Amino acid sequence: MRLRGLLKIEPTERESYTFDNQQRYNNLVVNRFDKHFCGEVMGKEPFLQLHNAILNCQMCAAALPLPPTPILQVHPSARLLIAGQAPGRKAHHAGRPFDDPSGDRLRDWLGLNKSDFYDAKQVAIVPMGFCFPGNTFFKSGAKAGQISGDLPPRPECAATWHARLLDQLTQIELTIVLGSHAQAYYLNHSGTVTEQVKRWSYWLEQGKIALPHPSPRNNRWLKQNPWFELEVLPILQEKISRILNSDQA
Repeated sequence: MRLRGLLKIEPTERESYTFDNQQRYNNLVVNRFDKHFCGEVMGKEPFLQLHNAILNCQMCAAALPLPPTPILQVHPSARLLIAGQAPGRKAHHAGRPFDDPSGDRLRDWLGLNKSDFYDAKQVAIVPMGFCFPGNTFFKSGAKAGQISGDLPPRPECAATWHARLLDQLTQIELTIVLGSHAQAYYLNHSGTVTEQVKRWSYWLEQGKIALPHPSPRNNRWLKQNPWFELEVLPILQEKISRILNSDQA
């Protein structure tokens, strides 16, 4: 019973699910849950059993705007892990992650075509939240009532599933961390996304790299930080190519 209590975070009403700042998200996900607890207590569970449990998860049903549709891509042999935010509305309806303009940009950044990107035996895609969390809306001005973006990933997924999934992904050689919520969990470091992206050399030595989210909403960031595409991406693409083609050497 104690284990179940630690794993479960009661969903709140959708209207009240907002975060005052990034620290609140960190407290819910990182501080409330020991990321290695499940693996130590439960041992390694069968992969298919875990995968099916995630795909059939209804934990947040009452708090989601659409029926739960967990979206992820995993296989024990994957060597590249993409840790993202949460699927958007388009991904929810498409049934697979990054099947949108953000995905096109991400694949360009990584130097991967769609065939390789969607090969679960090579690339695992594990967002912080597996289901579309809903939208945020402009509260005032000419755009009041219009969609302004997506809500943050719900914290239940990370608290309940992530450690158990990572226990299965023993062949990962590089973890690509997209956006602030994934950064808080996987890097366990304070600082802005820009600060962590600038530490790309340090993180690569740790088998990780922080990237901005590839959303078109970050076009301004890319214009303000041209060094990212000029300096970081060529090295990242070369490393990914070596990892995924090592069997062919």
